[in-house]
Amino acid sequence: MIASEIVKELYELTQENRKGIEYYAEAMDHLARCENQLDKVEAHAFIASEGSVANRQAEAKLASAEARLERDLAKAQVERVRAKLRMIDSSIMAQATAAKMVQAEMKL
Repeated sequence: MIASEIVKELYELTQENRKGIEYYAEAMDHLARCENQLDKVEAHAFIASEGSVANRQAEAKLASAEARLERDLAKAQVERVRAKLRMIDSSIMAQATAAKMVQAEMKL
């Protein structure tokens, strides 16, 4: 690999990393909103239920199942973005190492 290819690859990875950070922020925002919605639905269902505390909790959990699913999917999206960012970081480190090797060879 020649120096110009390494520089180009590093530039592309850096751009992709910037986009990934934006996606991560959006995913975290969506997760926060989903958790908020889950809390609201669960609390309203608990208050509207009758019976023992255990029965009210069970009814609230059932009533909030859809909101819980949305929250879990949002968590999974956050994890996918994190994994992608880690992969990009690893690629950047590998390219930086290759750049140092090319630089060392040029000095010889």
